[in-house]
Amino acid sequence: MTYSVIDEAPYGKFHRKLVLLSSGGPFLDGYILGNIGVVIVGIQTQLGLTSTELGLVGAAALVGLFLGGLGFGRLTDVIGRKLMYTIDLGAMLVGSLLCLFVQEGWQLIVLRLFLGIAIGADYPIATAMLSEWLPRKERGRCMGMLMAWWFIGASAAYIVGFGLIQLLGDDAWRWVLASAAVPALAIMVARHGTPESPRWLISNGHREQAQENIASALGRPVTEQELDVLAAQEASTGMGFGHAFKKPYGKRTLFVSLFWTCQIIPLFALYTFGPTILAAFNMSDDSILGSLLISLVFLIGLIPAIKLIDRIGRRPLIIWSFALMIIPLTILGLAPGAAIPVVVICFCLYAFFSGGPSILEWAYPTELFPTEIRGTAVGFATSVSRIGAAVGTYLLPVGLTHLGLGTTMLLGAGVTLIGLLVCIAWAPETKDRSLQEAAGIHREQPQSLDLSRH
Repeated sequence: MTYSVIDEAPYGKFHRKLVLLSSGGPFLDGYILGNIGVVIVGIQTQLGLTSTELGLVGAAALVGLFLGGLGFGRLTDVIGRKLMYTIDLGAMLVGSLLCLFVQEGWQLIVLRLFLGIAIGADYPIATAMLSEWLPRKERGRCMGMLMAWWFIGASAAYIVGFGLIQLLGDDAWRWVLASAAVPALAIMVARHGTPESPRWLISNGHREQAQENIASALGRPVTEQELDVLAAQEASTGMGFGHAFKKPYGKRTLFVSLFWTCQIIPLFALYTFGPTILAAFNMSDDSILGSLLISLVFLIGLIPAIKLIDRIGRRPLIIWSFALMIIPLTILGLAPGAAIPVVVICFCLYAFFSGGPSILEWAYPTELFPTEIRGTAVGFATSVSRIGAAVGTYLLPVGLTHLGLGTTMLLGAGVTLIGLLVCIAWAPETKDRSLQEAAGIHREQPQSLDLSRH
């Protein structure tokens, strides 16, 4: 393996700060998508929403994620990571504050759509920025930590929401939704001045600026030889939007889009309508606290996954996680009248087992594509997964009403099974590879059930 000044750099203060700053986007994502679940019952009562309108409120942000990921993923490949790294947070700030003035259902749907676009933009921006700066040996762990911040944000939304509802009653929903403006402002200010990705600079002909940025970040001069190696790795090949969907990368784009979609359809439905689902299981008095508990278990489930991602590899982790996630959803589907402790245990088991796919949402897409189309591919995968989640979230209250709780849970298990089959067939191994090696196509992966292939 050719020495790379970025891939083999010691993990230092700059990297730790960049991980923290990049985690701000997932935190806000979890917070904004989670806070609607806390107040959805109060919103339905105060605004008189039908089940269809309620589904649109839940799904609007996910539709926005589709639009934001698709549009801004390509834009960040064209104009760079740095500018968009801050602008998208400004949009989240404005959209959250405007929630204070909502009077009708359609206004809330529009604002949730707008917020979703801003969140969707941050996925390809922040992941591309971070992955292109990280050393090889720390990439899996650090990218996985981004997902931890998603669940921290969702947990914070439930804690803040529960506190405001206890203080102000059901009228607190506007303040709960607007509270996202506080972390959005703090993260936007903190991200200001983050240096541009040197990989993007090199691939777009800005060699001197790349050299300055690396030297500043690592705290030492960068030699011309080191820069030559990086330039050779990131030499422009003229790739554009369409290359993410052609050989050899089209199959990878499809894989990432499908596994991501199958993982988050049940997950986002549980988050958006967690209190509603738990109320259907006769837990209406403690539904918000129950949702907070499940959210915390989602977070706990990331801990072993983060430790295992660079130990056993990406492929075994994602396959076994999907297989285990099917079990609790199936139990809930077959026994919708189960005792409350059984329901809570099943939801917690699902949350715990989802840790593997959750962290790989952030690690896999950034590793499987070269710099020139990394934002495009991540943005597209984000878009596909979120439109799938939007459909699932929209249909969940309709399913609870017309199909019943058991059938709805079994459908979630079926979607997870599809994700398992996709991973068995196509999940590659990128453990211990440099970003250039992971993004390269060395050979077609054989279609077998070998869970440990490299």
